[in-house]
Amino acid sequence: MKTKSTTKNIMNTIKRKSTNTEKKSFFAKLRHLIENANAWGIFVMGSTFVLMFGSAYLAYILQNDFTQLHLERRSTMIGLIFMAVAAVFFVFKLSFFIYTFIRFLKYKAIQSVSNEELPTVTVIVPAYNEGKQVWATLKSLAESDYPEHKVQLLAIDDGSKDDTWNWMLEAKKELGDRVSICKQPKNMGKRHALYRGFNEGIGEIFVTVDSDSIVDKDTLRNLVSPFIVDENCGAVAGNIRVLNNNDALLPKMLDVSFALSFEFVRSSESTLNSVLCTPGALAAYRATAVFACLDQWINQTFMGQPSDIGEDRAMTNMILKQGFHVLFQRNAYAYTNVPEKFKGLYKMFIRWGRSNVRENIQMSKYVFNNFRKGPKAGTRLLFFSQFSRIVLCYPFVLFMLVFVVTHPLLFISSTFVSILVLSTFPVLFYAKRYTLIESFWAYSYSVLYTFGLFWITPYAIATASRRGWLTRELPQK
Repeated sequence: MKTKSTTKNIMNTIKRKSTNTEKKSFFAKLRHLIENANAWGIFVMGSTFVLMFGSAYLAYILQNDFTQLHLERRSTMIGLIFMAVAAVFFVFKLSFFIYTFIRFLKYKAIQSVSNEELPTVTVIVPAYNEGKQVWATLKSLAESDYPEHKVQLLAIDDGSKDDTWNWMLEAKKELGDRVSICKQPKNMGKRHALYRGFNEGIGEIFVTVDSDSIVDKDTLRNLVSPFIVDENCGAVAGNIRVLNNNDALLPKMLDVSFALSFEFVRSSESTLNSVLCTPGALAAYRATAVFACLDQWINQTFMGQPSDIGEDRAMTNMILKQGFHVLFQRNAYAYTNVPEKFKGLYKMFIRWGRSNVRENIQMSKYVFNNFRKGPKAGTRLLFFSQFSRIVLCYPFVLFMLVFVVTHPLLFISSTFVSILVLSTFPVLFYAKRYTLIESFWAYSYSVLYTFGLFWITPYAIATASRRGWLTRELPQK
């Protein structure tokens, strides 16, 4: 991953960018974008709009063909069944979106409690081949405005093959007793590095931070405050933004996607006390909840194979199963590096997809039981929405392939029109929260996902038992 010279420079750049975009007019932002954009970025954005609006015009021309297609489907039993299933699924997804939006409107981040009320925390930073970036991560954590005597900062080198350990030593030299560093005897995987941190930690709350992430000064206090306000809180998810979104097109797209995934989806899940995944980049766990499932977590297997991926989703699942609340803190920011190349992106998504399959299976074993006090219908609805994507994945892909072969023009036009309509919400959401100009990358991301990454979920289902981090050995920048 790309390294930064100092933590202060990174955070100043992020904040300066946010402040400048708030003050500039729309046309000033547009001019700034054009002046600073590269030719490839302009081509991608321009092509996206040409394809969407061109397809909308094509769909208008092909109205009679769409009508004929619907008539043909109605004339056969298979067609009628398909239309009925599609209609039911559409109504469910629309209803679920409205429900999610209503829950989102009810969400409010918990404000930081006083220094006296803040609990002791152990911050665990596992690192593998991060180079200088781990130093920047530790610096940003050390600069937090959390009471120093209440923070234990642990950095664990998971058998890196580069100079990560040297940069940890540099951080130790600079930060002194504020950070403890250790090195695994060999590369054992992120889960084992975290396991070591959990066992060596002495805090009431464990905070996990990826070694390619930077946090705001108030991130830690905002992240752990829910544990004081809600005694039933077992875990908290942080708000993840993209750190390297000035470096390539994929990070720009992912930043918009992350905003929707965290600030919209997890906000709504939080109102149900059931955030389904606390991200590895920034999460907090009540120590008692961790130790209640730690042996099960470190020894977790799937189809006879040790689980070496999805450690964050697995921990979240096990804490939910204990009956604890899992919340989201929108005011606890971490900025993390994401893949800048397509190969790194699809491998990351495959890893996430496999974890999603595994943990949905695990969740199905308890979600319909009396796993906690209080309302559980919302949690079950969240599970059903996630599981339905897995169940309907293969039928959807099969239908898409048949549609492509039999009616290519109708497929192309309807798909791009759907992208134009459905992606407008994330565009508006990001524009409201951050900047309008950058929000348009949601359209390009949807095109990329629809045509370049549609195979991820079916492939992840078929290979759910495979091990491997996939992106750990990619060349570092």
